[in-house]
Amino acid sequence: MAVIFYDKDAKPALIKAAKVAVVGYGSQGHAHSQNLRDNGVEVRVGLHAGSKSRAKAEADGFTVMPVADAVKWADVIMLLAPDTTQPAIYSEHIAPHLKRGKTLMFGHGFNIRYGTIVPPKDIDVSMVAPKAPGHRVRETFMEGGCTPALLAVHQDASGKAHDNAVSYAWGLGVTRAGLLQTTFTEETETDLFGEQSILCGGVSALVKAGFETLVKAGYQPEVAYFECMHELKLIVDLMYRGGLNYMRYSVSDTAEHGDYVAGPRIVTEETYGAMAGILKDIQDGTYARNWIDENKNGRPTFTDTRKREQTHMIEEVGARLREMMPFLNPVTIKPGE
Repeated sequence: MAVIFYDKDAKPALIKAAKVAVVGYGSQGHAHSQNLRDNGVEVRVGLHAGSKSRAKAEADGFTVMPVADAVKWADVIMLLAPDTTQPAIYSEHIAPHLKRGKTLMFGHGFNIRYGTIVPPKDIDVSMVAPKAPGHRVRETFMEGGCTPALLAVHQDASGKAHDNAVSYAWGLGVTRAGLLQTTFTEETETDLFGEQSILCGGVSALVKAGFETLVKAGYQPEVAYFECMHELKLIVDLMYRGGLNYMRYSVSDTAEHGDYVAGPRIVTEETYGAMAGILKDIQDGTYARNWIDENKNGRPTFTDTRKREQTHMIEEVGARLREMMPFLNPVTIKPGE
Protein backbone atom coordinates (compact mmCIF):
# COMPACT_ATOMS: atom_id res chain seq x y z
CA MET A 1 0.00 0.00 0.00
CA ALA A 2 1.40 3.40 -0.97
CA VAL A 3 2.52 5.71 1.84
CA ILE A 4 1.32 9.27 1.16
CA PHE A 5 2.00 12.37 3.25
CA TYR A 6 -0.13 15.51 3.47
CA ASP A 7 0.06 18.93 5.15
CA LYS A 8 -0.84 17.38 8.51
CA ASP A 9 2.27 15.18 8.35
CA ALA A 10 4.72 18.03 7.77
CA LYS A 11 6.72 20.14 10.21
CA PRO A 12 6.78 23.57 8.52
CA ALA A 13 9.16 25.02 11.13
CA LEU A 14 12.01 22.88 9.77
CA ILE A 15 12.07 24.41 6.28
CA LYS A 16 11.21 27.88 7.60
CA ALA A 17 14.36 27.74 9.74
CA ALA A 18 16.56 26.70 6.80
CA LYS A 19 18.37 28.71 4.14
CA VAL A 20 17.50 27.22 0.74
CA ALA A 21 19.53 27.58 -2.45
CA VAL A 22 17.68 26.63 -5.63
CA VAL A 23 20.20 25.88 -8.36
CA GLY A 24 18.55 26.60 -11.70
CA TYR A 25 15.64 28.88 -12.56
CA GLY A 26 13.98 27.07 -15.42
CA SER A 27 10.66 25.20 -15.45
CA GLN A 28 10.98 23.67 -11.99
CA GLY A 29 13.43 26.17 -10.50
CA HIS A 30 11.14 29.17 -10.75
CA ALA A 31 8.22 27.21 -9.26
CA HIS A 32 10.22 25.88 -6.31
CA SER A 33 11.73 29.28 -5.57
CA GLN A 34 8.48 31.22 -5.68
CA ASN A 35 6.34 28.67 -3.86
CA LEU A 36 8.88 28.30 -1.06
CA ARG A 37 9.18 32.07 -0.69
CA ASP A 38 5.41 32.47 -0.57
CA ASN A 39 5.36 29.96 2.29
CA GLY A 40 7.87 31.96 4.32
CA VAL A 41 11.12 30.22 3.35
CA GLU A 42 14.37 32.14 2.78
CA VAL A 43 15.46 31.38 -0.78
CA ARG A 44 18.36 32.41 -2.97
CA VAL A 45 18.93 31.32 -6.56
CA GLY A 46 22.22 29.87 -7.76
CA LEU A 47 23.09 30.44 -11.42
CA HIS A 48 26.25 30.53 -13.53
CA ALA A 49 27.48 33.93 -14.67
CA GLY A 50 26.07 33.76 -18.21
CA SER A 51 22.70 32.25 -17.37
CA LYS A 52 19.78 33.52 -19.44
CA SER A 53 17.58 33.00 -16.37
CA ARG A 54 19.42 35.58 -14.25
CA ALA A 55 17.34 38.55 -15.41
CA LYS A 56 14.08 36.67 -14.83
CA ALA A 57 15.06 35.55 -11.33
CA GLU A 58 16.15 39.06 -10.39
CA ALA A 59 12.97 40.53 -11.87
CA ASP A 60 11.03 38.11 -9.67
CA GLY A 61 12.78 39.59 -6.66
CA PHE A 62 15.38 36.93 -5.85
CA THR A 63 18.98 37.38 -4.82
CA VAL A 64 21.00 35.59 -7.50
CA MET A 65 24.42 34.22 -6.61
CA PRO A 66 27.12 32.14 -8.29
CA VAL A 67 26.32 28.49 -7.58
CA ALA A 68 29.35 27.98 -5.34
CA ASP A 69 28.45 31.00 -3.19
CA ALA A 70 24.83 29.85 -2.94
CA VAL A 71 25.97 26.41 -1.77
CA LYS A 72 28.26 27.93 0.85
CA TRP A 73 25.39 30.09 2.15
CA ALA A 74 22.66 27.43 2.15
CA ASP A 75 21.60 24.66 4.50
CA VAL A 76 19.53 23.01 1.75
CA ILE A 77 20.62 22.87 -1.89
CA MET A 78 17.95 21.89 -4.41
CA LEU A 79 19.59 21.01 -7.74
CA LEU A 80 17.14 21.72 -10.56
CA ALA A 81 19.42 22.24 -13.54
CA PRO A 82 18.87 19.92 -16.55
CA ASP A 83 19.86 16.30 -15.95
CA THR A 84 22.66 16.50 -18.52
CA THR A 85 24.35 19.54 -16.95
CA GLN A 86 23.99 18.50 -13.31
CA PRO A 87 27.15 16.36 -13.05
CA ALA A 88 29.44 19.19 -14.18
CA ILE A 89 27.67 21.74 -11.95
CA TYR A 90 27.92 19.34 -9.03
CA SER A 91 31.61 18.49 -9.42
CA GLU A 92 32.76 22.05 -10.13
CA HIS A 93 30.52 24.22 -7.98
CA ILE A 94 28.68 22.11 -5.38
CA ALA A 95 30.84 19.21 -4.20
CA PRO A 96 33.75 21.36 -2.96
CA HIS A 97 31.41 23.23 -0.62
CA LEU A 98 29.29 20.42 0.80
CA LYS A 99 29.82 20.05 4.53
CA ARG A 100 28.34 17.84 7.20
CA GLY A 101 24.87 19.05 8.10
CA LYS A 102 23.91 20.24 4.63
CA THR A 103 21.16 18.66 2.56
CA LEU A 104 21.43 18.02 -1.19
CA MET A 105 18.06 17.63 -2.91
CA PHE A 106 16.90 16.71 -6.38
CA GLY A 107 13.70 17.10 -8.39
CA HIS A 108 14.47 13.95 -10.40
CA GLY A 109 16.57 10.91 -9.56
CA PHE A 110 18.45 10.46 -12.85
CA ASN A 111 21.98 11.33 -11.75
CA ILE A 112 21.80 9.49 -8.43
CA ARG A 113 20.22 6.43 -10.06
CA TYR A 114 22.87 6.20 -12.79
CA GLY A 115 25.83 7.15 -10.60
CA THR A 116 26.89 10.33 -12.38
CA ILE A 117 26.66 12.18 -9.05
CA VAL A 118 28.00 10.46 -5.90
CA PRO A 119 27.54 12.70 -2.82
CA PRO A 120 29.70 12.32 0.30
CA LYS A 121 28.30 10.06 3.00
CA ASP A 122 28.06 12.75 5.67
CA ILE A 123 25.23 14.77 4.08
CA ASP A 124 21.54 14.11 3.62
CA VAL A 125 20.43 13.37 0.05
CA SER A 126 16.72 13.45 -0.75
CA MET A 127 14.25 14.14 -3.52
CA VAL A 128 10.94 15.93 -3.92
CA ALA A 129 9.73 15.40 -7.49
CA PRO A 130 6.49 17.13 -8.53
CA LYS A 131 4.43 15.14 -11.00
CA ALA A 132 3.88 18.08 -13.32
CA PRO A 133 5.83 20.64 -15.35
CA GLY A 134 7.02 23.57 -13.25
CA HIS A 135 4.56 26.10 -14.62
CA ARG A 136 1.69 23.90 -13.46
CA VAL A 137 3.31 23.49 -10.04
CA ARG A 138 3.29 27.27 -9.75
CA GLU A 139 -0.16 27.83 -11.27
CA THR A 140 -1.95 25.25 -9.14
CA PHE A 141 -0.16 26.54 -6.03
CA MET A 142 -1.43 30.06 -6.72
CA GLU A 143 -4.93 28.67 -7.21
CA GLY A 144 -4.80 27.25 -3.68
CA GLY A 145 -3.94 23.66 -4.53
CA CYS A 146 -0.83 22.11 -6.02
CA THR A 147 0.32 18.99 -7.84
CA PRO A 148 1.20 15.64 -6.25
CA ALA A 149 4.87 14.77 -5.83
CA LEU A 150 7.18 11.87 -5.04
CA LEU A 151 9.48 11.72 -2.00
CA ALA A 152 12.67 9.70 -1.62
CA VAL A 153 15.60 9.64 0.79
CA HIS A 154 18.89 8.35 -0.60
CA GLN A 155 21.11 9.17 2.40
CA ASP A 156 20.08 9.99 5.96
CA ALA A 157 23.27 11.19 7.61
CA SER A 158 21.46 13.44 10.09
CA GLY A 159 18.68 11.07 11.08
CA LYS A 160 16.25 13.80 10.07
CA ALA A 161 16.37 13.57 6.27
CA HIS A 162 12.80 12.32 5.96
CA ASP A 163 11.25 15.02 8.15
CA ASN A 164 13.29 17.72 6.44
CA ALA A 165 12.26 16.52 2.98
CA VAL A 166 8.57 16.42 3.94
CA SER A 167 8.94 19.93 5.34
CA TYR A 168 10.51 21.10 2.06
CA ALA A 169 7.59 19.51 0.21
CA TRP A 170 5.21 21.46 2.44
CA GLY A 171 7.04 24.66 1.49
CA LEU A 172 6.69 23.75 -2.17
CA GLY A 173 2.98 23.12 -1.62
CA VAL A 174 2.82 19.55 -2.86
CA THR A 175 1.67 18.10 0.47
CA ARG A 176 -1.64 19.80 -0.28
CA ALA A 177 -2.19 17.23 -3.03
CA GLY A 178 -0.17 14.30 -1.70
CA LEU A 179 3.51 13.32 -1.34
CA LEU A 180 4.02 9.65 -2.22
CA GLN A 181 7.00 7.83 -0.72
CA THR A 182 9.24 6.05 -3.21
CA THR A 183 12.94 5.51 -4.02
CA PHE A 184 15.32 7.27 -6.39
CA THR A 185 15.36 4.15 -8.55
CA GLU A 186 11.58 3.77 -8.78
CA GLU A 187 11.05 7.48 -9.48
CA THR A 188 13.69 7.58 -12.19
CA GLU A 189 12.69 4.41 -13.99
CA THR A 190 8.94 5.07 -13.93
CA ASP A 191 9.39 8.73 -14.89
CA LEU A 192 11.55 7.90 -17.91
CA PHE A 193 9.21 5.09 -18.94
CA GLY A 194 6.12 7.30 -18.66
CA GLU A 195 7.72 10.09 -20.67
CA GLN A 196 8.95 7.79 -23.42
CA SER A 197 6.09 5.35 -23.82
CA ILE A 198 3.07 7.53 -23.09
CA LEU A 199 3.31 11.16 -22.04
CA CYS A 200 5.74 12.42 -24.67
CA GLY A 201 6.95 9.72 -27.05
CA GLY A 202 3.78 7.64 -27.24
CA VAL A 203 1.33 10.53 -27.45
CA SER A 204 3.42 12.52 -29.93
CA ALA A 205 3.83 9.55 -32.24
CA LEU A 206 0.13 8.62 -32.01
CA VAL A 207 -1.04 12.18 -32.73
CA LYS A 208 1.26 12.50 -35.75
CA ALA A 209 0.29 9.06 -37.07
CA GLY A 210 -3.41 9.89 -36.88
CA PHE A 211 -2.89 13.29 -38.51
CA GLU A 212 -0.77 11.86 -41.32
CA THR A 213 -3.24 9.03 -41.96
CA LEU A 214 -6.12 11.47 -42.46
CA VAL A 215 -4.11 13.89 -44.62
CA LYS A 216 -2.80 11.08 -46.85
CA ALA A 217 -6.39 9.91 -47.28
CA GLY A 218 -7.32 13.33 -48.66
CA TYR A 219 -8.91 15.03 -45.67
CA GLN A 220 -8.19 18.67 -44.89
CA PRO A 221 -5.14 19.15 -42.65
CA GLU A 222 -7.14 21.59 -40.53
CA VAL A 223 -9.84 18.99 -39.85
CA ALA A 224 -7.16 16.40 -39.09
CA TYR A 225 -5.49 18.80 -36.63
CA PHE A 226 -8.70 19.45 -34.72
CA GLU A 227 -9.52 15.74 -34.57
CA CYS A 228 -6.09 14.36 -33.67
CA MET A 229 -4.54 17.09 -31.53
CA HIS A 230 -6.92 19.86 -30.47
CA GLU A 231 -9.57 17.55 -29.01
CA LEU A 232 -6.99 15.51 -27.12
CA LYS A 233 -6.98 18.06 -24.29
CA LEU A 234 -10.72 17.68 -23.83
CA ILE A 235 -10.38 13.92 -23.46
CA VAL A 236 -7.36 14.14 -21.14
CA ASP A 237 -9.18 16.65 -18.93
CA LEU A 238 -11.99 14.13 -18.45
CA MET A 239 -9.48 11.41 -17.55
CA TYR A 240 -7.72 13.80 -15.17
CA ARG A 241 -10.94 14.40 -13.26
CA GLY A 242 -12.45 10.92 -13.22
CA GLY A 243 -10.25 8.35 -14.92
CA LEU A 244 -11.15 6.30 -17.98
CA ASN A 245 -14.61 5.59 -16.58
CA TYR A 246 -15.53 9.29 -16.45
CA MET A 247 -14.15 9.87 -19.94
CA ARG A 248 -16.21 6.99 -21.32
CA TYR A 249 -19.26 8.18 -19.37
CA SER A 250 -18.91 11.67 -20.88
CA VAL A 251 -18.40 10.82 -24.55
CA SER A 252 -21.04 9.40 -26.89
CA ASP A 253 -21.87 5.71 -26.97
CA THR A 254 -20.41 5.62 -30.47
CA ALA A 255 -17.11 7.06 -29.22
CA GLU A 256 -17.09 4.61 -26.31
CA HIS A 257 -17.74 1.70 -28.67
CA GLY A 258 -14.89 2.91 -30.89
CA ASP A 259 -12.66 2.96 -27.81
CA TYR A 260 -13.35 -0.72 -27.12
CA VAL A 261 -13.07 -2.05 -30.68
CA ALA A 262 -10.27 0.12 -32.09
CA GLY A 263 -7.98 0.53 -29.07
CA PRO A 264 -6.73 -3.08 -29.16
CA ARG A 265 -5.99 -2.69 -32.89
CA ILE A 266 -3.68 0.24 -32.11
CA VAL A 267 -2.08 -1.09 -28.94
CA THR A 268 -1.21 -4.66 -29.88
CA GLU A 269 1.02 -7.35 -28.40
CA GLU A 270 3.80 -5.80 -30.48
CA THR A 271 3.21 -2.51 -28.66
CA TYR A 272 3.46 -4.25 -25.29
CA GLY A 273 6.72 -5.81 -26.46
CA ALA A 274 8.09 -2.43 -27.49
CA MET A 275 7.14 -0.98 -24.10
CA ALA A 276 8.89 -3.86 -22.34
CA GLY A 277 11.98 -3.14 -24.43
CA ILE A 278 11.87 0.55 -23.51
CA LEU A 279 11.60 -0.35 -19.82
CA LYS A 280 14.51 -2.81 -20.07
CA ASP A 281 16.74 -0.14 -21.63
CA ILE A 282 15.88 2.20 -18.77
CA GLN A 283 16.45 -0.43 -16.08
CA ASP A 284 19.80 -1.69 -17.35
CA GLY A 285 21.15 1.79 -18.07
CA THR A 286 21.23 1.53 -21.87
CA TYR A 287 19.03 4.58 -22.34
CA ALA A 288 21.01 6.67 -19.84
CA ARG A 289 24.35 5.74 -21.43
CA ASN A 290 23.08 6.60 -24.90
CA TRP A 291 21.67 9.95 -23.76
CA ILE A 292 24.84 10.83 -21.85
CA ASP A 293 26.98 9.93 -24.90
CA GLU A 294 24.70 11.97 -27.18
CA ASN A 295 25.33 15.02 -25.02
CA LYS A 296 29.09 14.41 -24.86
CA ASN A 297 29.13 14.30 -28.66
CA GLY A 298 27.31 17.62 -29.08
CA ARG A 299 23.75 16.27 -29.47
CA PRO A 300 23.85 15.73 -33.28
CA THR A 301 20.93 13.28 -33.51
CA PHE A 302 18.87 15.14 -30.91
CA THR A 303 19.34 18.48 -32.68
CA ASP A 304 18.54 17.11 -36.14
CA THR A 305 15.42 15.37 -34.86
CA ARG A 306 14.24 18.49 -33.04
CA LYS A 307 14.60 20.59 -36.22
CA ARG A 308 12.72 18.02 -38.27
CA GLU A 309 9.90 17.72 -35.75
CA GLN A 310 9.51 21.49 -35.40
CA THR A 311 8.66 21.80 -39.10
CA HIS A 312 6.16 18.90 -39.27
CA MET A 313 2.94 19.85 -41.06
CA ILE A 314 0.89 19.42 -37.89
CA GLU A 315 2.96 22.18 -36.25
CA GLU A 316 2.51 24.58 -39.16
CA VAL A 317 -1.24 23.94 -39.41
CA GLY A 318 -1.68 24.07 -35.65
CA ALA A 319 0.17 27.38 -35.24
CA ARG A 320 -2.03 28.98 -37.88
CA LEU A 321 -5.25 27.72 -36.30
CA ARG A 322 -4.22 28.66 -32.77
CA GLU A 323 -3.59 32.24 -33.89
CA MET A 324 -7.33 32.40 -34.66
CA MET A 325 -8.14 31.34 -31.09
CA PRO A 326 -6.43 33.97 -28.88
CA PHE A 327 -8.42 32.78 -25.86
CA LEU A 328 -6.13 29.73 -25.82
CA ASN A 329 -3.21 32.05 -25.03
CA PRO A 330 -1.30 30.34 -27.87
CA VAL A 331 2.47 29.91 -27.80
CA THR A 332 4.61 29.42 -30.91
CA ILE A 333 8.05 27.83 -30.77
CA LYS A 334 10.13 28.83 -33.76
CA PRO A 335 12.37 26.20 -35.38
CA GLY A 336 15.73 26.23 -33.66
CA GLU A 337 14.44 27.37 -30.28
